[in-house]
Amino acid sequence: MVVHYTELGLVNTKEMFARAIAGGYAIPGYNFNNMEQLQAIVGACSETASPLILQVSEGARNYANQTLLRYMAEGAVEYAAELAAAGDKPIPITLHLDHGDSFELCKDCIDSGFSSVMIDGSARPYEENIEVTRKVCEYAHKHDVSVEGELGVLAGIEDDVSAEESVYTRPEEVEDFVSRTGVDSLAISIGTSHGANKFTPEQCTENDRGELVPPPLRFDILYEIEENLPGFPIVLHGSSSVPRHLVETINKYGGQLEDAIGIPEEQLSKAAKSAVCKINIDSDGRLALTAAVRKTLAENPRLFDPRKYLGPGRERLKQLYKDKIKNVLGSENQA
Repeated sequence: MVVHYTELGLVNTKEMFARAIAGGYAIPGYNFNNMEQLQAIVGACSETASPLILQVSEGARNYANQTLLRYMAEGAVEYAAELAAAGDKPIPITLHLDHGDSFELCKDCIDSGFSSVMIDGSARPYEENIEVTRKVCEYAHKHDVSVEGELGVLAGIEDDVSAEESVYTRPEEVEDFVSRTGVDSLAISIGTSHGANKFTPEQCTENDRGELVPPPLRFDILYEIEENLPGFPIVLHGSSSVPRHLVETINKYGGQLEDAIGIPEEQLSKAAKSAVCKINIDSDGRLALTAAVRKTLAENPRLFDPRKYLGPGRERLKQLYKDKIKNVLGSENQA
């Protein structure tokens, strides 16, 4: 069954991105795999009046079932409307495929109600990346669906996406890539990385407090791309900051997250004021949920009702996402 995203109450990213670039903020790209994550995300964005890009990876589709995910996205729109009726501001919601790796997957998502898809051909040779991205754009644009492409490779692991080393985006290729594919936004590589272990200790320096500081983002690459393509929407993947207190909580209650290092939030805030109009944050949400669940179960060993430990996890996740919106992305009150 083919479903158009407007039937689900969703929107594409065109107006969202235009407003974000003009306003100097970035829209959160938050991934979800289950109900608790979805509740936390919609609650956080509704309470802060932030536009929202709900992201689903291929791994999430396999885990949660693609049919259920479609109805969950429709439910997210209705849930946001209920919150608006209770006093929150209505928010626009996009359903986005994160890291689609083939035309077939992107087409299936478009046909099942996604309003935005990413075709990630960044690991392919340049001309192959152009060809598959162009093919996805041609099909998506017939259905008024937005398309995100990618140039450059991010290191790290996220679901089925992995790479050992980063390959920075070449600014001189961006204009050619965009013009030949018709892509609506572009994910670039300027030093962010997937997962919680984004950098090795050897890649970092030590500050006066003895903390490891990762190498700075390559803003020179970003600014050159901005100069070459003024006003074009840019996306940053792998942008979790990996808060130290969450890592410490997880390790305190039985976890083993060693050398977990993220992107400093002040650098992400700086990026959000540029042409970067979408910033993806997934690992921080996983850390927040896991930290709360581990702590709750450790302190209440008789618990076996999932609502009793997933509930605190959901609340901790919502607070983290609200903090990102207010203090990092700048998207509060931009719905």
